[in-house]
Amino acid sequence: MKLKEVNGIKFTDGGVCAAKGFRANGIQCGLAHSGTSVTKKKNDLAMIAADTECTAAAVYTTNKVKGAPILVTKEHLKNGKARAVIVNSVNANTCNADGVEKANKMCELAAAELGISPEDVIVASTGVIGQVLPIEPIANGMKELAEGLTYDGNPRAVEAIMTTDTMPKEIAVQFELGGKTCTMGGMLKGSGMIHPNMATTLTFITTDAGISAELLQRALSDIVKVTLNRASVDGDTSTNDMVCVMASGTAGNKIVAHEDGDFEIFENALYAIMMNLARMMARDGEGATKLIECVVGGADSDKTAETVAKSVITSSLLKAAMFGEDANWGRILCAVGYADAEFDINNVDVRISSEKGSVEVCRNGAGVEFSEEKAKEILGEDEICIIINIGNGGHSAAAWGCDLTYDYVKINGDYRS
Repeated sequence: MKLKEVNGIKFTDGGVCAAKGFRANGIQCGLAHSGTSVTKKKNDLAMIAADTECTAAAVYTTNKVKGAPILVTKEHLKNGKARAVIVNSVNANTCNADGVEKANKMCELAAAELGISPEDVIVASTGVIGQVLPIEPIANGMKELAEGLTYDGNPRAVEAIMTTDTMPKEIAVQFELGGKTCTMGGMLKGSGMIHPNMATTLTFITTDAGISAELLQRALSDIVKVTLNRASVDGDTSTNDMVCVMASGTAGNKIVAHEDGDFEIFENALYAIMMNLARMMARDGEGATKLIECVVGGADSDKTAETVAKSVITSSLLKAAMFGEDANWGRILCAVGYADAEFDINNVDVRISSEKGSVEVCRNGAGVEFSEEKAKEILGEDEICIIINIGNGGHSAAAWGCDLTYDYVKINGDYRS
C-alpha cells in the first residue's frame, strides 16, 4: 500500500535494520499450536540486537489480563535501557502458571548467546492465549538465531512475528538532528484483535538518534495516542500489546534532552513510522479487502474529533457496508450520532472519497442527492476515506479501520487449528 508522507521525513529501506548498528534475524524453531504439526515453513522466532547499549521505552496493553512477557519487559525497562529483543509467534505465553518463568528463560537464553545481561533483553510473544509455551524449541534454536544476526536481517525477523498477518509490515525513515542524518525503522505485527486501546500489536522500533530515556518514553506515549490507538479491526483489545523503541545514539547527534526543536523533529519521525504502520495494520485486518480512513474536522477539541472518528471506523454496520461497496451514509451518521461527544448533529457534513473521486452524501445532518453509480465506483477502491465535518471548531483527527468480510468469521472460527 502507498505510504503516507509526513513533512520533512524521507522514506528509506531496511525496517528495524535501517538504523546504524542494529542486526536482526528470524528462524523457524518449531513452535506449533497444540495438537498440530508445523506444516508451513514460516519463521516463528525473531531477534533484534544493538551493537551498543540503547535508551529504551515501551507502552503496553491496557487489558487487565497481561501476557507474561509484558510483566518481564516492564521490569527490564525500569532503568530505561535495553540491548536486544527476543520475540516468538504462535504462542502468546499468556494465562499460564509458568509464563513469567518461560519469559525470563527466553531472556536468559538470548542474553547468553549475545554476551549481555538478561535484564537488557526485551521479550515479547504473540499467538494463542492459554496454551503452555514449550521452551525447548526456543532453546534449541537460540544459537542459530543469534549466529544468523545480520545488518539486513529485517525480512526474516518481520516474518517471524506474523500470525494471521497476510503481509509483512515494516518501514524506515531518515531525518536531520543538529546537522546529523538519523534513521529510524520499525516492524509490526497485527491483523486481528485490533482495537483503539494500545491496539493489538507487537511493534518494534529502532533508531540511531540519541535521545534521553525520559524523552523517548514521552515521545512514544504521545505518538501512540494518535496512531496505533486510532486503529481498529474488530473491537478486541489483546493481552499482549507492546510497542518498544530502542535508541542507540550512534548517529552522533547531540543527545535530545529537552523539549526543543530537535524533540519535535524526533516526534515527527516517530509519527511517520507509527502512523504508516497503523495504516498497514488496519489494511491487513483479518479478512479485510479495504482500508477505511475517517477524518473528522470542525471539532471543538482533538478529543471530540478522535471520538467521532473512532466511532465511525469501529461500526460493524459501516464496515459491512464498505465491504459491499454500498454508500449507506445513514450508517455513518448513526455512528457519528452515538459517539460519546458533544456537537450539533445539524452541522454534520459527510463526504466519501478514494482515488476514483469524491462525493458528498450528507449536508447539515441530512441526505443530499448523489450518484449511486459514482459512489459505488469510489467504494470499489481498496483505500476509502470518509471525511466528516461536525462544526466550526479548529480541531481534527484521523482514525483507521477496515471492512468486515465473510473471511473474518472463517479465520476466527478455526484460529487455533
